[in-house]
Amino acid sequence: MARLNLAEKLIVVNLLIFIAPLILRTFFFLFKAELPDFISWFEINSDLKEFIIKPWTLITYSFFHGDFWHIFWNMIVLYYFSRIFFNLFEARRFINIYFLGVITGGFAFLACYNLFPVFETHNKMIGASAGVNAILIFVCTYLPNKEFRIFSFGIKLWYIGLFLLIKDFIGIAGPNSGGAIAHLGGAALGFLLARNLLKGKDSGEWFSKLVDSFTSLFSVKKRTPLKTVHKTKTKKATKKQPKTVDQQKIDAILDKISKSGYESLTKQEKDFLFQAGKDN
Repeated sequence: MARLNLAEKLIVVNLLIFIAPLILRTFFFLFKAELPDFISWFEINSDLKEFIIKPWTLITYSFFHGDFWHIFWNMIVLYYFSRIFFNLFEARRFINIYFLGVITGGFAFLACYNLFPVFETHNKMIGASAGVNAILIFVCTYLPNKEFRIFSFGIKLWYIGLFLLIKDFIGIAGPNSGGAIAHLGGAALGFLLARNLLKGKDSGEWFSKLVDSFTSLFSVKKRTPLKTVHKTKTKKATKKQPKTVDQQKIDAILDKISKSGYESLTKQEKDFLFQAGKDN
């Protein structure tokens, strides 16, 4: 796990959560017992009364999937587009976009099911698609002319993004209305963050600060024992400078991308970004 990047760790977590209930179901079956409906505590419900009782479902719904193909396509898309993402950006921004996409998709689902009269009955939703779509559309918006290779065929990213947006919009009138709405919510978030970033504004930084504030509440500061320092005239204390990525070079390359596109980079610049993404 230590060698995996953040997206790959997220994929592993989703797979474990998907497999665990299947294993439990087999044990319950062998003992002729009924498996408790624990997923209802994690899926998001469009009934506002239910949602208020279980507000954590605004995030937890994204860790559960309905069937094999549901999780398969979500994780495949997340894997390939996260590889493009980490060639340019750090893990911190990935967290912002992914989970803000999940939250936005959840709110879009709640809003539509409570505003539009066509949705006469309440529904429940699970799946990581809103977060995955946020990453996908962010990449397609930031690097619209970059080609995604499918076998020997190359297709520009903005074509892929446009196709998926049209598919999801049409899907609102289909059997998975809630999922299509959440997809569009995550996509809208990814598009907005990418457009603002191209203008030099990081609209997701506030979320990082919020997460840092929340995690700091549970962090335990270790007390270090007092040490006696002996000073000598012959030796002076020297500080080791920590190794850091050349952020100025990264910023210059990203600025070049925003002005001229990803394809304007030299091979050395692309290799540098790829290595920086792996380090982060």
